[in-house]
Amino acid sequence: MDRTQGRTEQHEQPTGGSAPAAPTAPATPGTPAAAGPARVVSLTAGGFALTVNPVDGSEIEPLRPGTEPALPAKRDAAARAARTAAARPPVLPGPAALVRPLQAREEERERLVRLLGRGRSVRLTGPSGSGRSALLDAVADRCAGLAPDGVVRLSGFGQQQPGELLHALYATVYEAERERPGRIELLARVREIGAVVLLDDLEMGGTALDELMRATPECAYLLAATPDTRAPSDDSHIEEVFLGGLGKADCLELLEAGVGRPLTDEESAWAGDLRFASEGLPLRFVQAAALLRQRDELNHSDEDDEEEEPGVFEERPRDAVHVPLPTLAEGAAPAELLASRVSESARAALRIACALGGELPHHAHLPALVGDTHADTAVAELLACGLLTPVGTRYRLAAGVARQLEEVGYGDTASEEARTAARHYAWWTGHASVVPERVAAEADAVLAALAGADVVAAVLLARTAAPAFAASLHWEAWERVLRSGAEAARKAGEVAEQAYFHHELGVLALCEERLDRARAELETSIGLRGALADKRGTVAGRRALALVVDRETAGAAVSPPLRLEAPAPGAPAAAPEAVTVATPTTPAERGAAAPRVAPSTASTASTASTASAPDSRAASEASTTRVPPVAPAAAPAVAVSAEAVTRMTPVVPVTARSETPTTLSEVFEDAFPLDPKPAPPTAPRPTAAPAPAPGRRRLVLLAGAGALAVVALGTVVSLALSSSDSGPPAQGPAVTSTPTVTAPDPTVANSGNDPAPEPPVSAPPTATPEPGQSAAPTPGRSPVRTPSRRPSSTPPNSAPPTAVSPSPTGAQPTPTVTETVTPSPSATTTQTGTTTPAGSPATGG
Repeated sequence: MDRTQGRTEQHEQPTGGSAPAAPTAPATPGTPAAAGPARVVSLTAGGFALTVNPVDGSEIEPLRPGTEPALPAKRDAAARAARTAAARPPVLPGPAALVRPLQAREEERERLVRLLGRGRSVRLTGPSGSGRSALLDAVADRCAGLAPDGVVRLSGFGQQQPGELLHALYATVYEAERERPGRIELLARVREIGAVVLLDDLEMGGTALDELMRATPECAYLLAATPDTRAPSDDSHIEEVFLGGLGKADCLELLEAGVGRPLTDEESAWAGDLRFASEGLPLRFVQAAALLRQRDELNHSDEDDEEEEPGVFEERPRDAVHVPLPTLAEGAAPAELLASRVSESARAALRIACALGGELPHHAHLPALVGDTHADTAVAELLACGLLTPVGTRYRLAAGVARQLEEVGYGDTASEEARTAARHYAWWTGHASVVPERVAAEADAVLAALAGADVVAAVLLARTAAPAFAASLHWEAWERVLRSGAEAARKAGEVAEQAYFHHELGVLALCEERLDRARAELETSIGLRGALADKRGTVAGRRALALVVDRETAGAAVSPPLRLEAPAPGAPAAAPEAVTVATPTTPAERGAAAPRVAPSTASTASTASTASAPDSRAASEASTTRVPPVAPAAAPAVAVSAEAVTRMTPVVPVTARSETPTTLSEVFEDAFPLDPKPAPPTAPRPTAAPAPAPGRRRLVLLAGAGALAVVALGTVVSLALSSSDSGPPAQGPAVTSTPTVTAPDPTVANSGNDPAPEPPVSAPPTATPEPGQSAAPTPGRSPVRTPSRRPSSTPPNSAPPTAVSPSPTGAQPTPTVTETVTPSPSATTTQTGTTTPAGSPATGG
């Protein structure tokens, strides 16, 4: 990092993302340090080929046939050992750190090893500073040969869902570079892993932890968590081991090992009081040992220092100053006192850590952030004081240290420190020489700097860090930095950067099969880029959106439709609200399957189609189809076509009109029946009378038509015979069976010039007026003109038109016999048989 010294702020701007992907000349002192080719990385994400392009946005396309990656192979023991060593915290410059012994943990270690050897999962619970990480290191050495895939060390700090942990486990065991499998393939691969997984700093529990363990049934877990972490569910069957504080003798032994000399009686008494106040936490005695070492340095208690004469350039005074033992309060909260006695570079590093939420940057970044070329040694100094603790591959402030330092003013310059860190990381993450894996190892510090920086620095950092996180397959950090960058770009008014972040969010959601989120993000990005007339970005967004549409269409096509098989003979009855009918999909199959419907439904349909109603209400009810509930044993099971689909038929009567309604009342009657009747109760029907075949029904209809034709022919013949001239008998009453027509009433006779009357079938019914009463005009018809006095040209024997009166029923035409008795001198009784058409009454004269 010495190359960062002596540079101005303009050299720290990330320009590598906008440079063309071509070889460039070596950088000169006047050119930016990152003036190199754009870092374009190709990945395989599930079924997609992803190209991380930091210029216009990532490009995604389906994998071409034949380019699918092969099944990954597991790492051997040497590769696992090398990866485990790389996952540990880095070696710090300066003198070697003191090796702290594991005090009074032999019983817990043996129990954990025994449970893990049986394949059981264990949850190690202890407060912060109880030595959980040190105990995990001791257990890892003893469990190296228990599982076929060895021991895997993972960090659960900041992980609330099992997804990223499963991907980390997959990347540790399998050799899969530049490949992030889909969810289905991931679950299939991790199910085959058999390893002892040591998961430190666990922050999830309940159903999330159950999902993690169900996905890896061949793994035995050792979970280190604090008591405030959510407990696992009752069905997880995880053993619980609680890790408490140390005893008094163990605390004194640990304190002597940290100081490097025997304790005095005063120091032993002070250590006993400290043990009672801190409940024997090992972290408090590590910090107490650092306080005693600093006190010894200030009091010049070493014999070598007493023999030497203090030099002129040494900082310590010539006169010895006696420093007393710390108070009990200072021993219980020692951060302020310890920080006041360390170097200035270490205090500057503490201010940076407080500004970043407790995250301390890698020691290689401290010279650039602090401004001191030897500031990288501050990490070892702070770690020896017990102010830092290892978390995965990095260091954080120990539990309670950040709060103690902020109370004494270390957090007053947090905004300035965060802005400085954000600008530094923006230059560093965009540098062409920094590999994505190195950026991923610094993810927490980068995200903390992004959260505390101003909007301009946040947009710059998110723009350069997002492609690196994507290329390193650290996609949880990728999503977090994209969302923070989109919000910062919106506040800063950077529309182009906002469009880039939304495009990347859409691509990420598409890779994770979240299609709704992908569509929303891509449409937002396309709209913003369309407003900026960014053609290349718009094309990239539309290509990704086309993939989303294809995935949605494929998902809808792959999903099979709901199909229904034939019901079993003893199947329970369906609900009375609906009836399930299997309907063929083609007309031919529909016609072939029609006779196979259940008898209750078939008989209802045939009855409604063949029965004739006596009036208009009956005709309307005949066209109404009601579906009764299905009886349990109405009919035996019938075979239904494989193409039959399920159709739910409601019980509400549906009026089926053969003609299109032409009036508003008919439309209203179709939509809202005025008197819907409930379905009639199903009565046991005789099984001996099967439904008539279609051919027999056709013969019955033809026979009925022939009978009507015979009746009509007989009526015509009768009318023809009645027109002949026949005189009545001379004397005596006589009864004749010859059909005769009564004489017309002169009041309703038409003149010769009047038009012929309309046929009775289409004419509306009119009533015959009484003698001496004028005929009222019929609505919608012209009034009948007054009969003319001129002689009629109609032959005397011709039959005049018969008046038509409304019929109360719409029944079929039936012959009507009318007896008319007329008083006459000859006492003649005439019996007239008159046949009238349907809807026309017979009149007697």
